[in-house]
Amino acid sequence: MKKVLVANRGEIALRVMRTCKKMGIKTVAVYSEADRSALHVKYADEAFLLGPAPSSQSYLKGDKIIQICLENNVDAIHPGYGFLSENAGFAQKVKEAGLTLIGPSPEAMILMGNKLSAKEAVRDYKVPMVPGINEAISDLALAKKTASEIGFPILIKASAGGGGKGMRIVRNEEDFEEQMNLAVNEAISAFGDGAVFIEKYVAGPRHIEIQILGDNFGNIVYLFERECSIQRRHQKLVEEAPSSVVNENLRRQMGEAAVNVARACNYTGAGTVEFLMDENLNFYFLEMNTRLQVEHPVTEEITGLDLVKEQIRIARGETLGYGQEELKINGHAIELRICAEDPEENFIPSIGKLSVYEKPKGKNIRVDDCMEQGMEIPIFYDNMISKLIVWAPDRTEAIERMKTAIRKYKIEGIKTTLGFGEFVMNNKDFISGSFDTHFVQNHYKPDAQNEIEAELAALFSVWYDELKKTEPVLPTMGSKKAWYLKRKS
Repeated sequence: MKKVLVANRGEIALRVMRTCKKMGIKTVAVYSEADRSALHVKYADEAFLLGPAPSSQSYLKGDKIIQICLENNVDAIHPGYGFLSENAGFAQKVKEAGLTLIGPSPEAMILMGNKLSAKEAVRDYKVPMVPGINEAISDLALAKKTASEIGFPILIKASAGGGGKGMRIVRNEEDFEEQMNLAVNEAISAFGDGAVFIEKYVAGPRHIEIQILGDNFGNIVYLFERECSIQRRHQKLVEEAPSSVVNENLRRQMGEAAVNVARACNYTGAGTVEFLMDENLNFYFLEMNTRLQVEHPVTEEITGLDLVKEQIRIARGETLGYGQEELKINGHAIELRICAEDPEENFIPSIGKLSVYEKPKGKNIRVDDCMEQGMEIPIFYDNMISKLIVWAPDRTEAIERMKTAIRKYKIEGIKTTLGFGEFVMNNKDFISGSFDTHFVQNHYKPDAQNEIEAELAALFSVWYDELKKTEPVLPTMGSKKAWYLKRKS
């Protein structure tokens, strides 16, 4: 493997390219018209234009990406995360073109890409699952009856879903039909698939995920857990490894369950198995992400492994070269996603120019980013500016180091989640480890927030994400509240 095309943009494209460079592998960037001056384009050995700014006309053009590879002697494609990273059709075309995808097989993507087929696949491996109907709902009356038997509250979830889309909490039987219709419609809009299922709603859950690696020879290991419970609208903002509530016995149980999930789909490469954990530390299989996760750096920091390097080694046909007993946890790591959002107004997107951008420096402070002072925040893509990661010998020191790093990070010209990160690090429940996925709504309530604004902000984010995939020109943000209200009506 001498040349790799990175089918992505932003910080993950740069992060992959840096590892390739260390391994002596040449890199190829692809870019949209909006990203002509992006850092990943400048860093790569070669770069090729895909098309206009909307992702549907650029970064989602799988056939064009494959054509670029074939015309320029590229050996492999690294998809990063997002865009085409979990697209089984693209993975199959890469395979048919005689190229190597640095990721799992198309078959594994298909099996784990649908929550219902994933649940069915792991059933024989005795992986714990939340009680519910593990098949698409077609009979409304039967679904309502089963929901009553399970006991409210229950959760309606889109089979092809993610990021909280197509998900509805139903607290009583009277609301069931209305909420299911809303979930189906949202699932169709977001994924083109209206299939939904129901399961028991786990109150006060924590979101714990296990990183796994599997080679092509049947060797699979788990790289311990990541705590990902600090979220807004089901999207993570703060991640840490290890979790403050997972002991050695529980870690082994969850790790072995994650390995069994990987075995259920003959998984190869880096993947993540996500679990919900209730207040009694019972854990339940949620889904498997068949790609590298945004939060993978915290696992790298506590294991000493470069996960992109491991992905490439596996894709080249190498064995892992180590067993589970050789892997150890060293210290504690925390990651804060620095997003161009205004936490004081329900995390609505913030766009503009980085008039000041100064990264923190210091021992065991890491910044994975793609920005420089003076650059504009692109409105067409994910609004994450960077990931701020710290490592320390223990959790207490890691929290203090993160607070120091936040104070040293200077960003002006836009609103960011830096202040929210500082709030989290100073919160007594976070410090004690007594928190769950409801942390934001239970603890972070600026004066400007109210229920109507929160609902409108959530609506805006979903719509804006869909709009920017296809629209060459997006509305300005100046009249955002009026925009929300118009859309809401």
